[in-house]
Amino acid sequence: MSTTSVRPARIGPARAVRLPLAAGGRLLRLELRRNVTRWMLPIVAALFWLITYRPAMAYPPLWNVRAMTMQTSAPAAFVPIVVGAAAWLGSREARHGMTDLLSGAARPRWVRQLASWAATTCWALVAYLGCVAVLYVSTARQGAWGGPLWWPAAVGAASLPAFSALGFAAGALRPSRFTAPLVAVGAFLALELTAQFIHGDHSPWQVSPLVAGPWETGPDQGVATFYRYLPDLPVVQLMFLTGLTAALLGVLGLPAGSGGRWLRGGAAALAAAGLLAVGTATALAGTGQLDPHGMIAVPALHNPADDRPVRYRPVCGDAPIPVCLHPAYAVHLPTVTAALNPVLGELAGLPGAPVRIEQAPATYRQGAGNEVGISRADPAASGAPPTLRILLPVQLGRSLSTDELAVQLRTSTARDILSEVIGGDRRTTTEAQQAVAEAILRTATLPPGSPTAAAAHRFGALPPAARRAWLTQHVAALRAGRIALAELP
Repeated sequence: MSTTSVRPARIGPARAVRLPLAAGGRLLRLELRRNVTRWMLPIVAALFWLITYRPAMAYPPLWNVRAMTMQTSAPAAFVPIVVGAAAWLGSREARHGMTDLLSGAARPRWVRQLASWAATTCWALVAYLGCVAVLYVSTARQGAWGGPLWWPAAVGAASLPAFSALGFAAGALRPSRFTAPLVAVGAFLALELTAQFIHGDHSPWQVSPLVAGPWETGPDQGVATFYRYLPDLPVVQLMFLTGLTAALLGVLGLPAGSGGRWLRGGAAALAAAGLLAVGTATALAGTGQLDPHGMIAVPALHNPADDRPVRYRPVCGDAPIPVCLHPAYAVHLPTVTAALNPVLGELAGLPGAPVRIEQAPATYRQGAGNEVGISRADPAASGAPPTLRILLPVQLGRSLSTDELAVQLRTSTARDILSEVIGGDRRTTTEAQQAVAEAILRTATLPPGSPTAAAAHRFGALPPAARRAWLTQHVAALRAGRIALAELP
């Protein structure tokens, strides 16, 4: 009888279950530590300061102007660096001759590529969000009215994964030491050229992340001030950039060596969904049109509630006729008051003169080609006693210094105010009205030696009390065009 001995099984410590997410997190941390993009961050910060921060801070502290400037100029600082670094990392395995060696690795090639792309994107987003924070904090410390605009910042942030995916796909599919510089320069030029293909509204090229408004006029101070910033176009741009990112990443997983059949099938589905989103966004952008408030409205996404004006309490200055501005333009109030005071002093108290001057919102219209027309949105004078509404020169798409603004106010704006008081609704002014306006403005726009210029000189030489007494008695007849040039004192 034989006996068999049974050895007791050794019970050791249980093996830790490797979770896919945990393994993916370790792979991402490894890629973050050795990613070349982090060494390029000082260059990106310097380019952002030179290309975006300095020009934006040169404008008045208006959230709309600063945010739109950032959206239209920040890609110039990020695109070459992000696309070049991503292309260099995408071609890393092929350049080092490690494609066959890594074919037996535990992780499929597509997963390794996604981890490297994600690390590049993370470093780019860290740099971008830091730059945006510096610009927005500086704007807030300058007392900008209202709150920051997040849609332009969101479009800029969404463009970075797309640029990174573009560079990575180019480097992985066409690995070469020349791929990175060529793709970086090509992507930069292609992005900058997209705006050149826009001819008026209803253009599919409006899907470009560089478009933040009526692009031909630049960062307009009147946009998103009296009315809300429309999210229509930013939503379309986010859809396009997200779809482009998905399509490019899906293309990376299509080659035979990228993974198993199920993994490649998922990559194909991702690419198809991305292309569908890109096509839908491009079609929606083609329906976008310039709305009366200076923003791009997409009919399929537009919310009529966004067309309501923003409520605000105007800021008024001390003048013979109070001048009240939108609080976003409060920085201009001393200049406006000082420039208009001489004219307002002549008009204050006259029959039919306004008792208050308010800043009016602008209305925008698409002209031929890329021309954008800007005018006052409502009648100039209304009410009894009348309130006069004016547009500031800085609302007309102009970037003016304080001295330039004062000159424009003393000539153009003051003349508009005079025209409403002594000209009324007349389309053409009489010679007497021209002479009175010239005398009050103290300009020299009339032909020297002409009867109108002589009458203006004669009327302007009167003592202020005599000139005011005559205007008080005859301003109604002057406005109606019943005063002849020879009747001026």
